[in-house]
Amino acid sequence: MEKVLIIDDDPKLLKMLKRTLSYEGLEVITASNGLEALPLVSSESPQLIILDWLMPKMDGLNFLEKLRQSGNKTMVLMLTARDAIENRVLGLESGADDYLVKPFAPTELVARIHAMLRRVEKEPENQPVTYGGISLDPITREVLINKEPVDLTVTEFDLLHLLLRHPRQVLERQQILNEVWGYDFYGNDNVLEVYIGYLRKKLRKGNLDHLIQTVRGIGYVLREGK
Repeated sequence: MEKVLIIDDDPKLLKMLKRTLSYEGLEVITASNGLEALPLVSSESPQLIILDWLMPKMDGLNFLEKLRQSGNKTMVLMLTARDAIENRVLGLESGADDYLVKPFAPTELVARIHAMLRRVEKEPENQPVTYGGISLDPITREVLINKEPVDLTVTEFDLLHLLLRHPRQVLERQQILNEVWGYDFYGNDNVLEVYIGYLRKKLRKGNLDHLIQTVRGIGYVLREGK
């Protein structure tokens, strides 16, 4: 049974989410703030974390920072009433894998959770892939940039893996979202652009950021030259 950790200081919301996700067949554990949740991540090893932004003692961003600094790559879905684009970008830059604005429809939350869990469980393409100085091994989860190791989050790894499996092929934005995030992602959310920026920044260390090219109005392509 998959295990989900919910971190939120609203007891009514915690109760509703626990009931909803338990009905979906998930094992649910809860915490009222980030400080309380940190030891639960180690002791319970959840497959997914649902994280509120504004909480006492330790808020969602501080929790995310400590989680990622520890090397933990558990997938995180952030919940917050802050719906401005800059807030969404900040949440993703802090290490969240997805972002859902309150109030939300429980059906959408459940759909996103199942999509994220499928990404955790999905059997990866087993063959190592290389292109233009980038090497990726899906079994060991190792990535080399010009033979130097680089650390990627789960979402960064999945996005780079998709691009490496289709070099020189233009991938449409919606196709990438469906493949990497696992569901139809509509609206103005710029989660894909944020993660493309993350990858370019990490590739820049090996002077390979030019490999990920924007095809205006369509999507992205991994290729050398124009």
